[in-house]
Amino acid sequence: MARSRYEYGTTPRKLEPNVRKKQQPQNRKLKVVEDLPKQDVKISKAEQKKQMKSILIVLGIFVLLFAISYRNSEINEKFNQVQTLKKELSDVQKENEQLKVNIENNLNLSVIKKQAKEKLGMQELTNKQTVYVNLPKKDYVESATEEIIEKQEKNWFQKIIDKIFNK
Repeated sequence: MARSRYEYGTTPRKLEPNVRKKQQPQNRKLKVVEDLPKQDVKISKAEQKKQMKSILIVLGIFVLLFAISYRNSEINEKFNQVQTLKKELSDVQKENEQLKVNIENNLNLSVIKKQAKEKLGMQELTNKQTVYVNLPKKDYVESATEEIIEKQEKNWFQKIIDKIFNK
């Protein structure tokens, strides 16, 4: 009976292989494949130029990015220096203003009297300690009637000329 292709059931039929495997003899040696020497791949000069050009472009881009990065770090460093100098300047200005206020407070006459009494042990003058001096109303400035002669040091040539003509 010829089998039809239609299967009536849920189990598939078993396929039988048409070709049976041949058994290899046990004493047969396996062949070792030797590596053939690699062939040198020759690249044309145009291809070499393309590769060199792409390498140089990549290298140029790297150098450009490195230069930009370095410049940005320099800018940041200078910016930080400017900020610290501004802060120092404001601190010095605040200190200067405080010192000005202290100087103005210390120039007050009452503060000076207080410090003179406390630190130096001074006392205010009484009427008994006051001494009056009478000065005549004569002008004490004298006019210059004498001639002022300035001595200049003369060199040896002028000394010889003076000796010759003054004799």
